[in-house]
Amino acid sequence: MLTVDEFVENFEFLDDWDARYAYLVELGEALAPLDEALRTEENRVQGCISKVWVAALADPHDPTCVRYVGDCDTSIIKGVLAVLIELLSGRTPQEIEAVDVDALFDRIRLAENLSPNRHFGIYAIVELMKAQARAFGKR
Repeated sequence: MLTVDEFVENFEFLDDWDARYAYLVELGEALAPLDEALRTEENRVQGCISKVWVAALADPHDPTCVRYVGDCDTSIIKGVLAVLIELLSGRTPQEIEAVDVDALFDRIRLAENLSPNRHFGIYAIVELMKAQARAFGKR
């Protein structure tokens, strides 16, 4: 499981935002294909210009933990989605709720390097993932 600090360290190793965008694109390309059955309105991120789906499933190694899967039709946002999936998967709903995604985005200066619409969309992804975790915890 990737930690926020590990991701920030990897990200800061890259010299400039062109390299960082390329890294995000690579991460997005590495996401496993999303099962068509999970491309539902319930799993679609509202408020994001890109078409983004994310679903919370029981982790096969520990059914008390969440494992996320997802997909997006734009490469940069798909990369950010891949990072969020990696950071939040394998955690309990309470641990997911406690992850300070704002601090992560501040540390990597994401808001400064994405358009306001993309930034808003990323927060919509985080909100859906946290809402799914809360619902998962009530099962």
